[in-house]
Amino acid sequence: MIGGLGVGELVIILVIVLLIFGPNKLGDVGSAIGRGISGFKKAMQDKDSDEDKDEDPKG
Repeated sequence: MIGGLGVGELVIILVIVLLIFGPNKLGDVGSAIGRGISGFKKAMQDKDSDEDKDEDPKG
């Protein structure tokens, strides 16, 4: 169970996605989602490293 979804629900979602995008576009959609997630993770890591640099040690 992923996020409260069972196997049946995931299969239904997969069928709907296949109907909307078609099997030919599914690879393009998957790679675009992967690039988006990768970019988001990179931006979050850059944000965290920028915050660490901005902090001045008190002393």
